[in-house]
Amino acid sequence: MPLPTVAIGALGGTIAMVAGKSGGVEPELSADQLAKSVPGISELATIHAETLAKLPSGSLSFKVLFEALDWANNQIDEGAKAVILTQGTDTLEESAFLLSLYWQKPQPLVITGAMRAPMAAGADGPANLLSSLLVAIDEQSIGRGALVVMNDEIHSPYFVRKSHSLKVETFKSGLVGPLGVIVEEKPVYFHSIDRRPKPLSRPKTLDKKVALVEACLSSGGDHLELLFSRGIYQGVVIAGFGSGHVSFEEADIIKNYAGTLPVIVATRAYSGPTSERTYGYKGSEIDLMKNGVLMGGWLSPLKARLLLWALLSAGHDKEEIEKEWGHWQIGETVETV
Repeated sequence: MPLPTVAIGALGGTIAMVAGKSGGVEPELSADQLAKSVPGISELATIHAETLAKLPSGSLSFKVLFEALDWANNQIDEGAKAVILTQGTDTLEESAFLLSLYWQKPQPLVITGAMRAPMAAGADGPANLLSSLLVAIDEQSIGRGALVVMNDEIHSPYFVRKSHSLKVETFKSGLVGPLGVIVEEKPVYFHSIDRRPKPLSRPKTLDKKVALVEACLSSGGDHLELLFSRGIYQGVVIAGFGSGHVSFEEADIIKNYAGTLPVIVATRAYSGPTSERTYGYKGSEIDLMKNGVLMGGWLSPLKARLLLWALLSAGHDKEEIEKEWGHWQIGETVETV
């Protein structure tokens, strides 16, 4: 049988870095060079490798990611069995979640990267790329949407987060855990296919602005008042205390604006959801929800910002966003793909 075709698109990041003039590493390797660094890859699939960008992940943008999404869709339309995107890990959890909102193909879209540069001892890039390829060509991966593959683990973009700044085993999915692992060059899935809402329609504009602010001890409310009053943001996400709380001062300011633009309160904690009916004091979830604030649920503040941006960019008004928001909460009954 002919080998399946898999497209690999490189966006930059540590997986593609070499020593630069600055004394540190910089993203320079091409997609073809990355593919050739993996022993035995040509025996598993016919690889079409293309360099889409050479950027550290902190400099990726919505524009670059949607261009990569268009490229990925075109590769599937031209016969590829799956698509792998490589990028830096600093924003990988955000990029993967954003792409997952729009990926409509049954074929897998796998996002991977590396924590160690190619010239480092124990570089993890080739291993991650090989694991991604094994996941991409496996029939069990069909219909699962976008996936993150790192350190021989398969993660859902909804839950995965970078948990350590430097460790190779940094990507974790909290209480949920990975969707599966790669064992002896074979993906083993622990979970059935996710009940995912239907992919969103493509954004009508990339110009919407959503602010992300973190609540912190004795911060007062001046920063929030300044943010809201400037009128340059169409939505605000607040990384709140505990299961989704803010201070008295912040609560007063949020209530003044939550009726006119969408405000989401997520939790700044590493794992766990926001609550909805546990605490009732001023600035708690019950108090905030009574005044029109939406809770982030299981979404991290970073991903809550991206989902709110996507809904705003699709042209939804505040009322429509409130209806759509519930579809993305774990435990809700949703129309799935």
